Amino acid sequence: MYTYFLRVLLVLFSALFGYLAGPVFAFLPYPSIFGTTFGAVLAILVITAITWSKRTSLRVIVAGTLGLLVGIIAANIVSYTLIFKILALDSNTIALYILINILFGYTGAGIGIKKGEDITFTLFRRAAPEKEKEQDYKILDTSVIIDGRIADLCETGFVEGTILLPQFVLRELQHIADSSDPIKRTRGRRGLDILNKLQKQVGIDVEVIDVDFPKIKEVDDKLIALAQKNKGKILTNDFNLNKVAELQGLTVLNINQLANSLKPVVLPGEVMNVRVLKEGKEEGQGVAYLDDGTMVVVDNAKQYLGRNIDVSVTSVLQTTAGRMIFTVLKGEGADKISERN
Repeated sequence: MYTYFLRVLLVLFSALFGYLAGPVFAFLPYPSIFGTTFGAVLAILVITAITWSKRTSLRVIVAGTLGLLVGIIAANIVSYTLIFKILALDSNTIALYILINILFGYTGAGIGIKKGEDITFTLFRRAAPEKEKEQDYKILDTSVIIDGRIADLCETGFVEGTILLPQFVLRELQHIADSSDPIKRTRGRRGLDILNKLQKQVGIDVEVIDVDFPKIKEVDDKLIALAQKNKGKILTNDFNLNKVAELQGLTVLNINQLANSLKPVVLPGEVMNVRVLKEGKEEGQGVAYLDDGTMVVVDNAKQYLGRNIDVSVTSVLQTTAGRMIFTVLKGEGADKISERN
């Protein structure tokens, strides 16, 4: 409603200006009426052009403008070489001159707009890769900073583009570092140390941006809004943020998923040596861990707590939390595999 009111006001003001400028058109009959009409029509044309430009590509606008200029130049060449040399300079001649300019200008602009999409400008071809490069953003969340593996990953060169670090993530990290809980305080300070390490790495562009979304309260929701605004990718190891961001159509780089995909592949029947560290959930089970943290569940190994034993793999289960390997004592493996198959 406000925009509509401004448009009406612009037309009325232009019509009033045209009325006051009536003496300029003294050579025409009814100069005040002509001036008023001319001002109102000019304002309507300007409003129409602005509205049209908002939903039209820059290429079409440029082509239409060039076509309009060519049409007006052609109209003036025709007018000065033919009309003004043949006809006397009076109101009819001026009206004919204006009409020719309108017709030629409209024709030129129409052709330019019609063929604008078919024109290829070198400027647009060169600007596109730069725009794409600017949008290669990686956005860090608090969990992946505290985790610390992002620094080692960046050092290997697998992370490209600019790393965005929003101020609201820094504030959350600082709040954790100032916590009265010693565990949280240690995690927060570790995160700040990781950021310092990232900024000192050669070849890594870390950009701290002062951007916020006051209407959004949760930090995860702000990260999603920032990624949508900058067309960036979210770097995280938070399972819930991962799922929510994917539902929003965003690209998520999950450090945990990367780590799980790089863990060594084990096959049923393969023998490995593990150290049983604790009891399992089921009766008689023992639990061991590989060097990468993968849990190994061993049947009938409770009696071997604190000892290294050879086990045979029966199956592998991939979960959202990681990979679990189910095994039996060596020698029992063939029977277990047969039973499972």
